[in-house]
Amino acid sequence: MERFAFIIHPLTTADITRKFPLAAKLPERILEGVCRILPPLEVSKITGLRSPYGEAEGWFVSCGLTSKQMLELPEDYVLQKIIQAGKKAEKLGAKIVGLGAFTAVVGDAGITVARNLNIPVTTGNSYTVATAIAGTRMAAREMGIDLARAEVAVIGATGSIGSTCARILARECRYLTLYGRNGNKLQRLAQKIAAETGLAAKISSNLQETLARADVVLTVTGAVNAIIEPEYLKRGAVVCDVARPRDVSSRVAQERDDVLVIEGGVVKVPDGTEFNFNFGFPPGTAYACMAETMLLALERRYECFSLGRDITVAQVDEISRLAAKHGFELAGLRSFERALTREQIQAVARKVGKTA
Repeated sequence: MERFAFIIHPLTTADITRKFPLAAKLPERILEGVCRILPPLEVSKITGLRSPYGEAEGWFVSCGLTSKQMLELPEDYVLQKIIQAGKKAEKLGAKIVGLGAFTAVVGDAGITVARNLNIPVTTGNSYTVATAIAGTRMAAREMGIDLARAEVAVIGATGSIGSTCARILARECRYLTLYGRNGNKLQRLAQKIAAETGLAAKISSNLQETLARADVVLTVTGAVNAIIEPEYLKRGAVVCDVARPRDVSSRVAQERDDVLVIEGGVVKVPDGTEFNFNFGFPPGTAYACMAETMLLALERRYECFSLGRDITVAQVDEISRLAAKHGFELAGLRSFERALTREQIQAVARKVGKTA
């Protein structure tokens, strides 16, 4: 039996009160104080994970800090809390541990955590990129957008994840704009894309102009605050926000019912898998980062597969191959931490006069 663990944390104090209703009576500052001192906890055991090539079990281990705390507290303190959760995973018997949500963002994206554990660590970013691309394709199709004819933009294209996404999208679109702040890096990426695919990608340093033209946007910058506001987006656009913290302002969800914002894909895991914990997804589905950890365990690939901020096209292709081998597939889309229903997508398509 292969074994893995996945580190989770409350996105907000509301996640704590859902798990422990009595905690709702406490002021938020008290709850945040409790989060700071909580030791890592075994949240649930993951059972029933089987594919034709193996079986595995695992655990959700909680690092108690909220997203806000992970961004605002001293980095060394936050990293130590994540490492403590990793050591808890080791004691449970995990042979690999995955980092979830902001635990994969803090500091050097898992490198320091891995150096302080005796088991390999993965951020899940390779499969996150794979499902973001797959989700973008699905969302475009649902909105009646042909990627081959659409104006596609990658925001934050000079970053490791952004450049990887751009190189993958360049395989299937004709009109690609690369946005970033470093003109030299953009030029080098455009040259690489031309050599690999023959596509002549445009480069841009003007965010608003880029977004105003784009039918499909994939954004993954390192910005601390949201950079994409409602007034920047083209009517009927699809926006895939891979960044953490989010690049897309929450105002977009409130003010633009004529655009479709997604955060990547919801992954269907093999039948019979029981998470024994409600993290807000439909039964039998998971985040891509969770799924990558599960895949590596099933494959007995006990290695730091996705670590740091450098993700390659080869890694994305490889984890996609493993997903197909073990029966993992895209099951749907999510937006602002919630699964999107087909009805919600159809409502946006109808708003702009398209058929989902």
